[in-house]
Amino acid sequence: MASTACIPPAPAPSDAAGLRDRARGALLGLAVGDALGAPAENMKPSEIRARWGRITGYVADRPAGTDDTEYAIFSGLLLARHGSGLTQAHVETAWHEWIADREEGPFRGAGFSERGTLENLRRGLAAPISAQHRHAWSDGLAMRAAPHGVFAAGRPAEAARLAAIDGSVSHEGEGIYGGQAVAAGVAAAMAGASTVAVAASALAVVPDDSWTARCLRRALTAAHRGERAVRSAVVIGGYPWTDLAPEAVALAFGAYAAADGDFTDSVLTAVNMGRDADTTAAVAGALAGATRGVDAIPADWARAIGPARGTCLPSMAGHHVLQVADLLTRAARAAPPDAGNAETAGSTGSTGKPPGEPSVTAGAAARVGP
Repeated sequence: MASTACIPPAPAPSDAAGLRDRARGALLGLAVGDALGAPAENMKPSEIRARWGRITGYVADRPAGTDDTEYAIFSGLLLARHGSGLTQAHVETAWHEWIADREEGPFRGAGFSERGTLENLRRGLAAPISAQHRHAWSDGLAMRAAPHGVFAAGRPAEAARLAAIDGSVSHEGEGIYGGQAVAAGVAAAMAGASTVAVAASALAVVPDDSWTARCLRRALTAAHRGERAVRSAVVIGGYPWTDLAPEAVALAFGAYAAADGDFTDSVLTAVNMGRDADTTAAVAGALAGATRGVDAIPADWARAIGPARGTCLPSMAGHHVLQVADLLTRAARAAPPDAGNAETAGSTGSTGKPPGEPSVTAGAAARVGP
């Protein structure tokens, strides 16, 4: 059953300018964390130290977001179009129109969960059957869940609900829980909640006896002892796959808690723990960016992030995470107060226009510059 812990009452969302600052911090923080962590993906801390010492900044010649950033842009644009009326049909249609039925980039659709989903969709399997593959427990939803928290600022339960709808096409069980935890945490951070309340909000939306909840509790308990303790408390030694949602999400929250929400320390802690470092740093960056705002991101790190290159999802090429943050902020302001409670089961699929086009939502511009 779900946790009986109450979601801490987050402060009411601040004025539009404050929310925009946090929204931009969350999504730019995600992209920065992704770019910082990508070179260390699937590495052990000892391997990272042997190659670079301690990573303290970009180590790639041309730092850029990976599939984590491009899928977050995809989910963010889709959410900006449909808002709280998002349905499984909308998500499935978008996967077909903007991923499955198009030529893929060099990354070929990204990780194992995405590959399994695309194969199922191309075989004609509909959601939620499309999510029945060997990697439905991956962190593929967690890496794209921050936009739900940005849109549902101060409403962790609503952010978790939207993340589950988004994930129903590609994930099941622990894969869904990981995405819900991230979405809820970002939603609480967007409203100015403390790091403790952010973590409690994440725990409150997942089953108390789930693998995700157990890993989160272990990571948060160890956080005061630093990154080595967090990693030891969470990582399954000897297991070859690093994209386990319970592990990756716990490492990200552990890094965020160990740094008490400081942006630089949060993402670098996640990066230097290795494993699925691009995803863990992306999630930690989204949480810290929402907590501290866009100005907390070092300027040289921020400047390196340009529009998406489309190396994973060609349909996302040219979109910038800051544009998506602004769209989501506008969409949230335009949504009716009770939008999260509206009955959406009978809603139909997408309009056939790309995410981010003029039909996105009332009052949302088609393009918002970075």
